[in-house]
Amino acid sequence: MSAPARRNDAAMPAQAVYGNNVRDLWQQAVGIRQEWLGHALSTEPADKPTTERCLTAIYARMKRPRPRFEWVESPDKARSLITGWPTLDQLYEWIRDPRPRGTPPLASDLAMVTSQLRGALSASVIHTDPELSPMRAGKTKEPWPELAPLQALDSGVPLGVVLHQGVRTALHRSLAHGYYLPVRAALAGSGPVPVCWYGQQDASWVAYYDTLHRLGLARYGPDEAEHLNAWASLARSCGWWWPGEDVCVVVDRPQEIRTEPVAATVHEPVRLRPRGLRYRDGWQPLLKL
Repeated sequence: MSAPARRNDAAMPAQAVYGNNVRDLWQQAVGIRQEWLGHALSTEPADKPTTERCLTAIYARMKRPRPRFEWVESPDKARSLITGWPTLDQLYEWIRDPRPRGTPPLASDLAMVTSQLRGALSASVIHTDPELSPMRAGKTKEPWPELAPLQALDSGVPLGVVLHQGVRTALHRSLAHGYYLPVRAALAGSGPVPVCWYGQQDASWVAYYDTLHRLGLARYGPDEAEHLNAWASLARSCGWWWPGEDVCVVVDRPQEIRTEPVAATVHEPVRLRPRGLRYRDGWQPLLKL
């Protein structure tokens, strides 16, 4: 399918592009979403060999050797090991500087490599990916309405948009707004937190591209598929991690996670309860939700 055809498809009713099986595709997507939510909220001990193998492969993509791995039982325990590492604001300052001094920090390279991967995956979707083009086609350029999924499909909302809302956006609400942002805010009570990646809570974007591939709506090249698989394996294997040049600090998965549904939403996101998170060393952040 050509690129112009993909752009036109985004504005067509779902049935015109995918035939009469859009409801079946959506139901399959719900099952895949729940599978990934289970990985994102898993309290099984981390799979350390898989984690270290995948992180070594990701380092290799940045032309870095295998780091030394430091495992900790909670983000709180990581603090003393990541003192002085770059924060997100510092990364933004480095990027905005028209002539930054020195070599970029590893976290900056990692953000670029990850962004490139996601761009390549989006380019491999058979319809225009709402991750890149969230607005409707036509003169209005308004965002698509967020309706109950079957109602949206019956109303002519493209399946690609429903999948983006119901998988990518829904999991992001659960895992970012409902989990790691409140935990990060609690951790930041004693000072800025260096930039990190979230392991199992990175599942929102991983699950989205995995869903599209498993439904036959994306065709990834071998390199993109291998790279995505590394991130998918991380999301199934570990908690948060901080990448440094010589050492990578990795957090085990929590001991207890208790969630509650978010009211008045159509895609069933969840959030942590105020005292619903406990790590293996006993750290239990008080969350403001």
